[in-house]
Amino acid sequence: MRFLKSVENQTFLAIILGILAGHYFPEALFRISFFGDVFLRLLKMIIAPLILASVYSSVSGLGSISRVKNLGIKTLCYYFLTTSLAVLTGLFLVNLLKPGYTPEGVFSHPQIQVKSLTFQDLVLGLIPENPVKSVAEGEVLPIIFFALAFGLATLALPLSRQKLLFDFFEALNDALITLIRWIIHLTPLGVFAIVSSIVAEKGLSPLLQLSSYVLTVIAGLSFHAILVLGGLLFFLGRLNPWKYFLEVREALLVAFSTASSSATLPISLEIAEEKAGVPKKIAGFVLPLGATINMDGTALYEAVASMFIANVYGISLGLGEQVLIFLTATLASIGAAGIPSAGLVTMTLVLQTVGLPLEGIGLILAVDRFLDMMRTAVNVWGDLIGAKIISRFT
Repeated sequence: MRFLKSVENQTFLAIILGILAGHYFPEALFRISFFGDVFLRLLKMIIAPLILASVYSSVSGLGSISRVKNLGIKTLCYYFLTTSLAVLTGLFLVNLLKPGYTPEGVFSHPQIQVKSLTFQDLVLGLIPENPVKSVAEGEVLPIIFFALAFGLATLALPLSRQKLLFDFFEALNDALITLIRWIIHLTPLGVFAIVSSIVAEKGLSPLLQLSSYVLTVIAGLSFHAILVLGGLLFFLGRLNPWKYFLEVREALLVAFSTASSSATLPISLEIAEEKAGVPKKIAGFVLPLGATINMDGTALYEAVASMFIANVYGISLGLGEQVLIFLTATLASIGAAGIPSAGLVTMTLVLQTVGLPLEGIGLILAVDRFLDMMRTAVNVWGDLIGAKIISRFT
């Protein structure tokens, strides 16, 4: 029975039971779809406050404006660059391979209204008219913009005032992460309800589309980890990527096995300082910040998953909508907590921003644990490469 103590194993069992129950008892399963709706609503509930607290804590935690200008700007630029490249890689591959695509779509969803985007909408949509209203209505991009601006403004205050605000938001962030862990414990029930309802309504055909989705994510993560991040280390860090991989492989194995950037952080710090030769001052700043805001693998997965869900529902997303996915996946990764399945929470951000159905999450959950392990390893690999590159230029 030790197998059932893990939420991930419980979720895997729930997926199998959901498929069987939806296939053999379809009429009875329509009644429990309500539990899937409750699970999705709990995920939506946590989005806005989590993004506000996490992004603000990351920025205000830099300590001073001068630190932002020096080490902070270099670190943030590197993280934003690699995350952007990861999302672009995901969007390129998903447009090339078209996972889950059929001419008519597997699902129909009459209430879907995909949001369009113009340049004026983009600029105005970043700046909230009322931050409280943006938080209340779950407007992701305005929340991130306000949190970034508010965090920078806090750094201009006297240290005593900074500490008051930072301690409050840090405590709020910790409480929200605890709440996420509680919600994640409901994943097996939520997944069972969602998967069984999908199978009861549409049969097994949606799940058969997952192989193309998994291959696209794996191809994107591999390309980004080997060619993009490895190339940056080679050209900017002047190091052999394979040699550096061998030096830090222990941290990557821990990241893969735990699927948690935060759990891997102590190992990453030790390995970076003792084996990779990163100065303690730089490792102690870059790696903790990266564990919070640098989520290359997560951002890539969110871009691919969003397009996959759109394909399955027969929705055509144009350039404007894909730009919106790019921005949301890139910026939302800043607020992705470094805990297992946190990508599940930020996935709802991307779908909600573009206007895609949250029910699509039930499909990708069937393979989420394995992909979560892979994308976490890519996240940590990006952090360790960033620490080495930044140490060369500092």
